[in-house]
Amino acid sequence: MSSRRQFVQILPVAACGLLLARTAVAQGSLIDEKSPQAAALGYVADAGKADKAKFKQYAAGQNCANCALYQGKAADKAAGCPLFAGKQVAATGWCSAYAKKG
Repeated sequence: MSSRRQFVQILPVAACGLLLARTAVAQGSLIDEKSPQAAALGYVADAGKADKAKFKQYAAGQNCANCALYQGKAADKAAGCPLFAGKQVAATGWCSAYAKKG
C-alpha cells in the first residue's frame, strides 16, 4: 500500500520522465523528402534543390530557418514545423508553404 510520503517522493521523478518523453516526441526526426506530405509541398532539405520550374514562388535566400512557420531559432540545424507534425525540417530546407518571417 502506498503512503502519501511515497507518492510525494515518486511524483517529481514521474514528472521529469513525462517532460523528457514529451521533449523527445516534440523533437522528432527529420521529415523524409519522399514522404507523401513532403512531396506534395515540394519540401527539400536543401533549398538550392527546390524545383524552380514547378514552384515559381521560390526565391533565392528562402529557407526554413527564415520562414514564419519554422519553430526553432535561425541558428538551429533543424526544428519543428506545424505542417509536418512530429517531424523536423532542416534549417536549410524549403517548401511551397514558405512564408517570410516578419
